[in-house]
Amino acid sequence: MQIKTLKLFLMALCLGNIFQLQAQERTPFDQGKKYILANVNVIGKISYNQQTVVTFTGLEKGQQITVPGEEVSNAIKKLGKLGLFSDIDFYVDKIENDSIWLDLNISELPKLSEVKINGVKKSKVEGLIKDNSLTKGKIVNENLITTTKNYIENKYKKDGYFNTKVLIKTEVDTAEGNNVRMLVNIDKGDKLKISQIAFDGNEQLSDKALRKAMKNTKQINPIRIFKASKFVKDKYKEDLTSIVEKYKEKGYRDARVITDSVYLNDKKSKLAINIKVEEGKKYRFGNIKFLGNSVYSDQLLGRILGIKKGETYNGVLLEKRIADKSKPDGEDITNLYQNNGYLFSTINAVEVKTANDTIDFEIRVVEGPIAYFNNITVVGNEKTHDRVIYRELKTHPGEKYSKEDLVRTIREIGQLGFFDPEAIDPKFKNVDPAAGTVDIEYNLVEKGSSQIELQGGYGGGGFIGTLGLSFNNFSLRNLFNKEAYKPLPMGDGQKVSLRAQASTFFQTYSLSFTEPWLGGKKPIQFSTSLSHSKQFLFNGGNSNVDRSRSFNITSLSVGLAKRLTIPDDFFVLSAATSFQYYDLNNYNTGLFTFGNGASRNLAFTLGLTRNNKGVNPIYPTSGSEFSFSAKFTLPYSLWNGIDYGNLSNQEKYKLKYTDDFQFTVQPNANNQSPAIGDYLQEVSEGSRIYQTVGSDFTQASANEPKVDQERFNWLEYYKLKFKADWYTKLIGTPQKALVLRALSEFGYLGAYNNERGVVPFERFFLGGDGLANFALDGREVIQLRGYPNQSLTPIDANGDQVGGTIYNKFSLELRYPLTLKAAASIYALTFLEAGASYDGFKEYNPFVLQRSAGFGLRVFMPAFGLLGIDFAHGFDALPGLTQKNGWETHFIIGQQF
Repeated sequence: MQIKTLKLFLMALCLGNIFQLQAQERTPFDQGKKYILANVNVIGKISYNQQTVVTFTGLEKGQQITVPGEEVSNAIKKLGKLGLFSDIDFYVDKIENDSIWLDLNISELPKLSEVKINGVKKSKVEGLIKDNSLTKGKIVNENLITTTKNYIENKYKKDGYFNTKVLIKTEVDTAEGNNVRMLVNIDKGDKLKISQIAFDGNEQLSDKALRKAMKNTKQINPIRIFKASKFVKDKYKEDLTSIVEKYKEKGYRDARVITDSVYLNDKKSKLAINIKVEEGKKYRFGNIKFLGNSVYSDQLLGRILGIKKGETYNGVLLEKRIADKSKPDGEDITNLYQNNGYLFSTINAVEVKTANDTIDFEIRVVEGPIAYFNNITVVGNEKTHDRVIYRELKTHPGEKYSKEDLVRTIREIGQLGFFDPEAIDPKFKNVDPAAGTVDIEYNLVEKGSSQIELQGGYGGGGFIGTLGLSFNNFSLRNLFNKEAYKPLPMGDGQKVSLRAQASTFFQTYSLSFTEPWLGGKKPIQFSTSLSHSKQFLFNGGNSNVDRSRSFNITSLSVGLAKRLTIPDDFFVLSAATSFQYYDLNNYNTGLFTFGNGASRNLAFTLGLTRNNKGVNPIYPTSGSEFSFSAKFTLPYSLWNGIDYGNLSNQEKYKLKYTDDFQFTVQPNANNQSPAIGDYLQEVSEGSRIYQTVGSDFTQASANEPKVDQERFNWLEYYKLKFKADWYTKLIGTPQKALVLRALSEFGYLGAYNNERGVVPFERFFLGGDGLANFALDGREVIQLRGYPNQSLTPIDANGDQVGGTIYNKFSLELRYPLTLKAAASIYALTFLEAGASYDGFKEYNPFVLQRSAGFGLRVFMPAFGLLGIDFAHGFDALPGLTQKNGWETHFIIGQQF
């Protein structure tokens, strides 16, 4: 019998599921005849078990099939849908009587062994691989290649790269069986900017007004800084809605966007946008009635709504007065109900009549039952103890539901600094309208709260090394509990800071401790600190350090601060007592006139602060902080019996310290100089050798240290300071908000007894980065960028800086976040500043200020605190000079201004 064989050939294309059947006649058979399937033999290069593949086909031994027929066709389709094979071939091996034997020849699709992406930054490669699931072992087919290509092209087109091209190639990986390598070449091309946004059909609103309404899509403008003129499709769609909202604000309720087009300009180097609008007619508000309200009167709801009959229709304003979605704590009708327990209330504005250009509304209120907090739980805190969080909560079981308390709780948790403020998520659970209860679960993401400061650098004439450790969530009660060391006892919300700094001419050591809830029952903060510094006499001109001359300061302070409830619980009243011991050993500067002896400073400080800044303490987007403090000593001159007026008359001549360690004669307080004819002579006093004039001057100079020792034995002064700090979100979401910060500061150092004079310590030194600049002589440094450190301070007749007794400072700062992740918060800023310091009220002029402007960057990492850099231009001259200061670079460490 002549043997003929029928070959059924299927080629399954991966995307289209297109099957082709070819036959080659070898064995005569009856087409359409039914056969008994005797066996399916799988041949070809596969990694799967043969029986598994047969099972995938759905064919079973002994079943009746038609060749060619539906059973074979269905088997081909099933294998094709798996997406595992590139070729599927069925062959008729033999036919005996009514039995048929089939061969299944398949080619398994290759798997991915490696991906290489070219044309983008290395930091972006991992994200692209993750977004497209290009993991090792992934089946590589045409669908994977096409979807990957489309995803990458669309991703970059959304970012303004409209000419992005992606080429994907695969090559056999000979090292690993049936595997392939994928090579993705990305050519983003140039980012296309928007050259023009044009409008058609707008008569009532100008093109400029409509462009301004588009917050995210902007045409090229060289003077705009914070918004690029790139095209992002999703943001563009939002802006089309914003155009309609803008019309609604102006009374045009029926306004709409009819058509819009985005196209390449003639040179195909930029984009152009054309938007056609239909404005409709202008409407006004008619009668507004409230229905369903029993808790609050029509008059109260009407005052909150703030819309009167006859006013121009404003749909956006109406929505905000009903429920302002942009402000969780906004003053709207929905919050009025929800802040007083009515969680299940709903308020809707319904148009009930439109006559000519007037629209009547009904504000329909469904109050529902009062809701109460039931279970309040916190999750996500692994280090911080529950009680540290629960004591900050404003939501308590059994109390009436209040949205205001919920928002305030989120702020208080964020202000702790132990959790990512952007990730605080209060989840509503077991909401039961019938029972009137709701459970709240606060989901938190803990972040590092301890910081280390380790740095070295050149400053103040020599190398300076700093080591600082700050544990912001410390647990003192577990100090002797070995099991609590992970690596230190943490979780009780206490703060311990240790810092050491040293250079060739100074050393300083400090230790501080803060307990925010003294006793654990009430929000009474206890703080204490101890520090010691030693500074040697340093000559900046020749970098000489005289270790035989030194100035030591030992400080101790203890303070309490209590959160108040009146006028509201954002107020904090604080009180502190501090003591400083100043020990001078043959140490003379222009700041004070005696170089030997000691001064003591026992001071009391009272402060009142109101701080309601936003949730994120690193990047607040709303709120303010006001503080006033009064620091004062006892008025010793009232009872010590010293006549300070006569005491000062004993000074005949002053000594001027020079760079060569000599003293020269200066006129005395009465502007008297040595008489002509007196002769110069060298006078030795201990280890000091100086020049003087005549024996009378020798006696006067010996009296001078005694005079100043009497005057400054116990320091006597009072010090007033005021600071106001505002934050306003201009545009954007909380995660990407452009924020304006406005700051104002004022300080005054005064004396009880004018004959005794203002003390040489505690004075204000303005200018620079605000760091101490390694001058440890009791001064207070004030930051003002654009000028050298502490350079904006009064100088005496000899050109020495003596510090100001008054200062004021004003600052405007625009901030924009680059990222607010828990690992690192980064934001850019630009600023305008002005300020000055004065020697007294006679010289005080708040309108004569040193001005500056600049830009900078801030980086906050939990382990290292706040770091930053500023580039600032000083527009005015330094005291005693005539030419403007120009550009300065400032490095910021640890400060949060």
